[in-house]
Amino acid sequence: MKRREFLKTSSFFAFLALNQDLYAQEDSNFIKFFGNILFPKKEIIENKKPLKQLSPVDNISSKEKVHKNIYIEESLIPQFNSVRNKLKLIERYVGYGNFNIISFDKMLKIAKYSTKIKNFTQKEIDFLESIFYYDPKYHGFYGQRISKNITDKINKKDIRKIPYTGHYLFKGEPEKTYYKMINDIGDSLILTSGIRSIVKQSKLFLDKLYLVDGNLSLASKSLAPPAFTYHSVSDFDVGKKGFGHANFTSRFALTQEYLKMRKLKYIDMRYTINNKDGVRYEPWHVKII
Repeated sequence: MKRREFLKTSSFFAFLALNQDLYAQEDSNFIKFFGNILFPKKEIIENKKPLKQLSPVDNISSKEKVHKNIYIEESLIPQFNSVRNKLKLIERYVGYGNFNIISFDKMLKIAKYSTKIKNFTQKEIDFLESIFYYDPKYHGFYGQRISKNITDKINKKDIRKIPYTGHYLFKGEPEKTYYKMINDIGDSLILTSGIRSIVKQSKLFLDKLYLVDGNLSLASKSLAPPAFTYHSVSDFDVGKKGFGHANFTSRFALTQEYLKMRKLKYIDMRYTINNKDGVRYEPWHVKII
């Protein structure tokens, strides 16, 4: 069965062998549990060829640490499917805008008390924690960890909803920068993605993994893992009105809006060509800090 056909039927692989260098490393119970799940005995796929067992990652040579095609393990397929489905239901329940800032604890509470969404099981919670606390350097993502705890919340007093966008920005520098850009570039510029909570980034990351057949290396080039996004603290994306999905492709760099952005001295680009984080070129991503 081809990989795409397999994903259409079972929807996915589960999770990968992870680095033990976690922020929760001091918790021996945490390591003991996730060591059993995330350091699988099954071999990992690289370019469709088996690798030796990767446990722990620190024992792997520097050459082996950088793989172009690292895929998710298959053992957690049920958890991946159920978590992804519940996140969709919760987004539908709270609305697109509210889902951008929803906290992990709030997500669990909604699922528990909603008649249409089943309570998250312990295995599903463990799965969500695993994709938050692992070290993505293993598959070629070298960005800085931004969020240390999966339960980190976004204070509603610190944010403001931007009209007609469905997105929020942090008050202060991010909001001021955005409106200054609108003033200098024109109303054709639009906020395409603002604040993203850990829950929001988790959903985006799982959806991206599905689209690339479970290839963690490819997914993290276009979307940071949940704990590594600057959208949770400052950055935002902009685009051209009416340009649709092309705003998130290199085509945006050909627009007049982007050419005008290049002339602004008070903004910078987070992910330039061949950036050190291992992320694709993102001309639409505005760097704040």
